[in-house]
Amino acid sequence: MKAAMLYGVRDLRIEDVPVPSIGSGEVLVRIRAATTCGTDLKIFQRGYVNRVIKLPTVFGHEWAGEIVDLDPELSWLKKGMRIRAGNSAPCFRCRMCEKGKFNLCEDMIWLWGAYAEYIKVPARMVAVNLQPIPPHVSYEEAALTEPLACVLHGVEEAGIRLGDTVAIIGAGPIGLLHLLTIKRLGVEKALIIDLVDERLDFAQLLGADETINSGREDAVERVKALTGGLGADVVIEAVGSPFTWEQALKMVRNGGTVLEFGGCPPGTEIKVNAEKLHYGEVTVKGTFHTTPLHFRKALRLIASKTIDVKPLITRKMRLNQLKEAFELLATSKKEIKIAIIP
Repeated sequence: MKAAMLYGVRDLRIEDVPVPSIGSGEVLVRIRAATTCGTDLKIFQRGYVNRVIKLPTVFGHEWAGEIVDLDPELSWLKKGMRIRAGNSAPCFRCRMCEKGKFNLCEDMIWLWGAYAEYIKVPARMVAVNLQPIPPHVSYEEAALTEPLACVLHGVEEAGIRLGDTVAIIGAGPIGLLHLLTIKRLGVEKALIIDLVDERLDFAQLLGADETINSGREDAVERVKALTGGLGADVVIEAVGSPFTWEQALKMVRNGGTVLEFGGCPPGTEIKVNAEKLHYGEVTVKGTFHTTPLHFRKALRLIASKTIDVKPLITRKMRLNQLKEAFELLATSKKEIKIAIIP
């Protein structure tokens, strides 16, 4: 089969590799669509944390497809069934799982390899993080279950409430998914901040109440001006830069919450205003990944069109164009999600 093998930073090759063989409790899936992700772009550009992915590898993790082979004991699944599966499965036994922190499982298994013609889903993932795709949902839409699941986890942790004013830093795919989600929660104002006018215009089409180009105006002062001088109730950082992590802390109101969602490079440190944190009772949270429950919630929200992810897919490309797709994501002002079709 054809697969995209990543050997190192920007060393991406389309190669012929063996089709995986399945074992007990496993399924083999023909991938019909795999969407690009900021995490995949970061892996391509700078590598990633070794506990999650080790090179060389077939990579990519947002996907959907159809079952072509399976363990006969899996009576609830059939060949030809349209499915999607998460890229992780917790053990439900470790200390973190006992505390309900399934996304921080100490024995998590990870599944990479979506940029390929076929993918094997391991038994534990089949059991806890595989869902059939409703017939009216496209493969491309179903592939976006993973990033939406991560966003749902973050939004729940941030404790966003009806009537809140929420500022989102970053109008990329994750920032826009946060925007779509918080609008469904009934926030009073959704403010979105970015450097690129084209992305801000797109955010406005998706429901942003105010857009701020931080390259032309002071985003902190603008957020305060839009909130009576107080700051936003919740600020979501969806970029993954130490500058914007610190910026988020400056635009939240006293008693508010900052969700540091975007992942910075390993070893990054930021400065925190201790007076703001202590006397202003500001809550600062980081969230990582998601849980099987949020995967199920995400697919249901997509299927019901409660959250319409289709507009985020701005282009379709073939597997042999993957390197070109990542170059587009890194340079284009308009591309949000590219669906890779094997």
